[in-house]
Amino acid sequence: MPGLTSRRSSSSRLQASPVTMANEPDSVNPSHALFDRFVQAQTCKETQQNFIELCRHLKVEPRDYKHFYSKLKDRLNYWKAKDLWQKIDKRAAHPDYEQGQACHQNKCLVLGAGPCGLRTAIELALLGTQVVVLDKRVSFMRNNVLHLWPYTIRDLLNLGAKKFYGRFCSGSIHHISIRQLQLILLKLALILGVEVHTGVTFEGLLEPAGSTGWRAQVSPGSHTAAAFEFDVFISAGGGRYVPDGFKIKELRGKLAIGITANFVNRRTKQEAQVQEISGVARIYNQKFFQELHSEIGVDLENIVYYKDDTHYFVMTAKKGSLLKKGVIKQDFPDVNQLLAPANVNQEALQEYAYDAANFSTDHMLPDLEFAKNHVGRPDVAVFDFTCMHRAENASLVKERKGKRLLVALVGDSLVEPFWPLGTGIARGFLAAFDTAWMVRNWGKGVLPLELLAERESMYQLLSQTTPENTSKNYASYSIDPSTRYPNVSLSCIKPTQVKRLYDTEDCKAKKQMKPIIIIKPKKESLRRLEDLLSWCQKSTAGYKHVKVKDLSESWRSGMALCALIHNFRPELIDLSSLDEYNITGTNKLAFDLMEREFGITPVMRASEMTTCGKIDQLSMVVYLTQIRNALTEKETPAECSNSLSLNNKTLSLSRTRSAAFFLNTLKRNSLQRRKDRLASEKGPRQQKMKEKEEDKDVKEEKVSGSDPETIDQWIDLVQEKNSLLSEESDLMVASRQLELEDKQSMLEMELRRYMEMDDSEKTPEQREHENRVLQEMLDVVDMRDSLVAFLEEKRLKEVNDELLRNSVLEAKKHSTAASQVLWD
Repeated sequence: MPGLTSRRSSSSRLQASPVTMANEPDSVNPSHALFDRFVQAQTCKETQQNFIELCRHLKVEPRDYKHFYSKLKDRLNYWKAKDLWQKIDKRAAHPDYEQGQACHQNKCLVLGAGPCGLRTAIELALLGTQVVVLDKRVSFMRNNVLHLWPYTIRDLLNLGAKKFYGRFCSGSIHHISIRQLQLILLKLALILGVEVHTGVTFEGLLEPAGSTGWRAQVSPGSHTAAAFEFDVFISAGGGRYVPDGFKIKELRGKLAIGITANFVNRRTKQEAQVQEISGVARIYNQKFFQELHSEIGVDLENIVYYKDDTHYFVMTAKKGSLLKKGVIKQDFPDVNQLLAPANVNQEALQEYAYDAANFSTDHMLPDLEFAKNHVGRPDVAVFDFTCMHRAENASLVKERKGKRLLVALVGDSLVEPFWPLGTGIARGFLAAFDTAWMVRNWGKGVLPLELLAERESMYQLLSQTTPENTSKNYASYSIDPSTRYPNVSLSCIKPTQVKRLYDTEDCKAKKQMKPIIIIKPKKESLRRLEDLLSWCQKSTAGYKHVKVKDLSESWRSGMALCALIHNFRPELIDLSSLDEYNITGTNKLAFDLMEREFGITPVMRASEMTTCGKIDQLSMVVYLTQIRNALTEKETPAECSNSLSLNNKTLSLSRTRSAAFFLNTLKRNSLQRRKDRLASEKGPRQQKMKEKEEDKDVKEEKVSGSDPETIDQWIDLVQEKNSLLSEESDLMVASRQLELEDKQSMLEMELRRYMEMDDSEKTPEQREHENRVLQEMLDVVDMRDSLVAFLEEKRLKEVNDELLRNSVLEAKKHSTAASQVLWD
């Protein structure tokens, strides 16, 4: 196979003909020995080398991708391989692939040999596509372990995963290390005729020129992959590489610091007896986390332990604990600065992770030793999963000189996973199947806009998928979306809404058309936008260098934002020090103040206000709505009479009710899940919690008329229960905040598609739907603000309660002392 380093045979018997070998005993048959070595290989390099030797020995050419698999199967008549052939043949016989003819004229370049890139390559090979995979890495060294959903387990088993990794899903918790999953998928891809080139760096796309089509600029430039022409490009290179034409949205939540640690698994009997931890959260086992904190100073929110190639631990640590233990050297408000390598003490980090792992396994893992990462250092890392990224669209089509290129994203390039929920590989595989279905339609000649509209319709479902809302009939799963998503609508997005995703040579001219504005046919949406603009104009009237005419370009200089802040909070900003020509500096000041004082995430980077061609009006509408809600605290007398007041802070009754409604709903769902879990779990820790709750219900029945000691114990239980409920409410609110952020992002993407359309092209139904989407998005913004207000009110109440408790204790202390003096 081109680009792969071959290894010379050290045995003359490898020169025997395939026909002769088929009749030899297994012990002396070189082809069987080579196949066994290929199957058992534990590194990327060994896998590639053994595969090349096997192909050369059997005299099959991997570049003959259309016939390679059938020739390999015919020439390797080995009983150990037959079970694998049967599984692959069963998959390949599915009608979706049309016997490998659905995309036999298409050629695809896949960037990235991670699990999602390789899984996509396998599906495209089954469709008959010629597939080339590039990866700049030369080895698979990621020890971290992935949680598997039920359908991913079935999918991998059906592909013969246990043939390559016998321990696959053999424990009580279903998971697999990234490295082992990559090896399984690499071997399957090679068997199906996929070319996999490691140690090759992708530099960018080269547009067609003369008689050549779309190609890749690679390093080294002399590599054979540089000459490969393709009409499909799949980016699975991770979140750091995103092709031109894709806009990435950032979702930022409450600060959460994660730590991963991998320890050597020697597979001893003693290690095998240690129980895995599927996920323990602080709220469900407060005693464990309190002991962890009091005994060794490690303060965590949750912890997970999986036993695979390594002993893998992942945990969420509290910032205060990391600072106190010296893991983080200095506190910074900016999370990138906080967790920068220069601000992290690696030795202290290793000690922190070691102590947490040792304590959580009851010190039963002997001689804990860190496994090595890809650079040969202890495999322990601290990272921030507060911020997640997601592409606004999943695909696009480029056309130059009459040659079309379909471009798609899968894996982290498309949606970064939220690792505590185990969504990464599950949604990654779903996206791989969705992409393969799109390529199938591409090969069948579906028009670009229709193709893109269907793909984007599917993409809207991806971030909402869970094991509960996807089909339970895993045996029927295929690349056809209808087999996986119940009640899926592949036409909820119309071709006219995705015109911007079809990039042709005259697109630049079209982009010079009049600026896109929001035209709302319905009174309610129009009134809300007009009210917002009017409020901005009144609040900035009379300020020098500020003239608000619209909800987009008027805000570019940053002066209008600073004027808004000064109008309501003049002590925060000195307008005389501002320079209207220093756009980046002025916007940074405004953005930082809004985020620090009110918790409002910036609409974009300050530098982008200078460089972007046009301010995104939709983003500004959302941002300004949040600002108005934060700055406007005054209410009418009637409203004040129906509001809560605390430390001169007011919270309107409507917002309180809104937040309370969310919390009550979330609480009911949480309690139901908790009851279900307690009914199914019989572990000692869960049983102890249940008994403790029962005991509390009994120290309540007996408390009436009991002695003071009993009453004190009952009060302690009530306080502990209240503490648990408080933490639970915080978690529910945080969960709801993430859900609303996700929903707002999806609504923004949908609304932008309507904004891209000319108003004259919209049907009455589309106008109606557009209005509903805008209304719903503004409601989501209000709901997010309600939760923020609720949390603020809750924190203030907790502070007041703490002050009150301290005052009572102090008064009691003085009273006792005075009584003692009198007694003496």
